[in-house]
Amino acid sequence: MNKTFKIYAYIFIIIMVILALFEVNKKETTDWRKNFDVDKKSPFGLFVFGKEAKGLFGNDLKKIEETPYDYYNEHTKGGHNILIIEKSVDAESWKAILDQVSAGADAMLIVSSMPKEISDSIGFYDSQLSFEEQNVLKLTDKAYQNDFIKLDKFPSGKGFTFIKPGVEVLGKTVEKNNSDQVNFIKAKFGKGTVYVHCEPLFLTNYYLLKRGNTKYAEDVLSYLKDRETVWFIESSAGGKSQFFMRFILSNPALKYAWWVFLGGMLLFILFNAKRKQRIIPVVEPLKNTSVDFIRSIGNLYLQEGDFHDMMGKKAQYFLNRVRMDLLIDTQHLDEEFIKKLQLKTGKPIEMIQEAVALIKKGQDPYAAVMKEDLAKMNALLDKILKQHNNSSAKVE
Repeated sequence: MNKTFKIYAYIFIIIMVILALFEVNKKETTDWRKNFDVDKKSPFGLFVFGKEAKGLFGNDLKKIEETPYDYYNEHTKGGHNILIIEKSVDAESWKAILDQVSAGADAMLIVSSMPKEISDSIGFYDSQLSFEEQNVLKLTDKAYQNDFIKLDKFPSGKGFTFIKPGVEVLGKTVEKNNSDQVNFIKAKFGKGTVYVHCEPLFLTNYYLLKRGNTKYAEDVLSYLKDRETVWFIESSAGGKSQFFMRFILSNPALKYAWWVFLGGMLLFILFNAKRKQRIIPVVEPLKNTSVDFIRSIGNLYLQEGDFHDMMGKKAQYFLNRVRMDLLIDTQHLDEEFIKKLQLKTGKPIEMIQEAVALIKKGQDPYAAVMKEDLAKMNALLDKILKQHNNSSAKVE
């Protein structure tokens, strides 16, 4: 086991421990999503209704997890009931349902919205919408006047408008600040009947578990005839999949851990599958050693203590600059040279005279030169040249 593999293994273990800690400390939260799933025990699931439906319909109830289109392509039915509760239904399936109704079936559609072509066929529009936080669902039949249900959690506020003649109103939504709106209708279609209720919340776990609410659900479903009922459901269980990963994928914590494991393995493969190459050496750019060279030469002169030689080289460098930059003849360092240099540099005549005297001393091979003479001459010549350099820069 190489070092890289150990690092990946440690990272994976740390991630798994962190996920486990999050899962252990996770607080249980209520899932308020409107899933309308017969297998969900969340507030807006249909688990309770799914268990009690047998008592309402007897042994004539069939739960079908196929689409209506696929089911009716394989089964020929006579008179029967069709039940749809907030299920995603494609256009072909809606057409298959209407064909069955036209042939004598009765369909109860408890959905919050329907495709326009279907509502047009039945004879209504479901465009009305309210934003009240609570309302009451009531039936219009006098026999059910005392049976109602109060929706106090996320009602959809949907209602029917523009109901065509011949469509019977069976139920309404009553709100405090709005006029009553139709939520339950009955329409004849061919030899059968279509019942449409636009508020499926009354069948969810949250409301059916409240005392007295089951009576309203029984009243609505009682409009269907006492005969075989086909309920098209949308189950999250998916017919008990036999996939060997079903248990892991059905548990959120195990599912996340599984995906993290797969992600870690993928990263490990990507990083280790790359062709390992010889390390390319870093080539440093060439350095400018001129300054280091000058510093070394200067240190050498200081160590030797030959101030006379250094003074002569400084004088030679200065006179060369005077010839090249100031165009002054430096063959004779006399009074005329001093005047010309003073005029060109603008320095005091005394400074020029003192500098020339030190230059001559540096050029005299027999003169006794001290360290102080070298330092003084160096300072004077630098001042003279500095003034000239500044003047040249201003001209440019």
